[in-house]
Amino acid sequence: MARNHLTRLACAVSLALPLALSAAQAQDRFKVAIGQINNWENQAPTLGDQFFKKNNLALETFGTAGAGETMQPVIAASADFGAGVGVAGVMRAFERGAPVRILLPMFTGTSDIYWYVRANSPIKSLKDATDRNSIAYSTNGSTSHNIVLAFVSDLGTKAKPTATGSPPATLTAVMSGQIDVGWAAPPFGLQEEKDGKIRIIARGSDATSLAGQTIRVLIVNADTLKNRKDAVLSFARGYREAVDWMYTSADAPRLYAEKTKIAEPLVKDTIAKYHTREAMQTDAVKDIEGIMRDAVKLKFLDKPLTAAQLTELIQIPPRN
Repeated sequence: MARNHLTRLACAVSLALPLALSAAQAQDRFKVAIGQINNWENQAPTLGDQFFKKNNLALETFGTAGAGETMQPVIAASADFGAGVGVAGVMRAFERGAPVRILLPMFTGTSDIYWYVRANSPIKSLKDATDRNSIAYSTNGSTSHNIVLAFVSDLGTKAKPTATGSPPATLTAVMSGQIDVGWAAPPFGLQEEKDGKIRIIARGSDATSLAGQTIRVLIVNADTLKNRKDAVLSFARGYREAVDWMYTSADAPRLYAEKTKIAEPLVKDTIAKYHTREAMQTDAVKDIEGIMRDAVKLKFLDKPLTAAQLTELIQIPPRN
């Protein structure tokens, strides 16, 4: 009897295993490049991975130092999606023939990025910076790059724009004296501010020409969108569900605090002040005309995109 039982069990396992493997293989797999992967606004594909699994998707995510590094693997088709990419940079790449499309808006407004100096710096505001000083941004085509150029254009900032990569790398450069004015996104750096190590001297919202614009988007490789459209729509659905969860569940800030080793009260405070639910809307690219006007002014575009080009570039699916 025991031998018969073991035989039946072995047969059951041998039948179930191929079915389990088949189910796993049936998942659609995507690679996602994420600029500043530890920032709160970029957490949907990682912290909210459960919602992609719910939509039968398996994600492989990896971080980059900013928009320029995020777009390259998407253009080269070594990644399917790119998260946290500046809109002006996407428009420039698209206008030059890159196979990228905007799938979803990710962040609207510029309130989430700030610029700072060492506590003992003589620079009290952007007006104090001279052409002998440097001001940081992440990578070419990024939101921080766009804002720094707007500081130069709108506010007459004289400091030299300098690519420094991620907020941790930038902080190291500022504290070692290699960079005069650093950039960061909350909650990164706010503990250093509380401890009196740095002083915030400017915010993205100081560049008034960019106010109200969608500044970062989620992009998809054009061939991925064309050849795997149903799976891409599932990805968009999972992304929206993940964002909704980030703002309705107490688990999301707690898990993010554990992940980043940042105190949970500080995380909640910065979400409320800098990363509002309204800013994280995923339904429309806001102020297209203003985006293109500034993209031309800041030399990202030679001229505004046509209506036909915008229709091809922006492929935001409606909510179910």
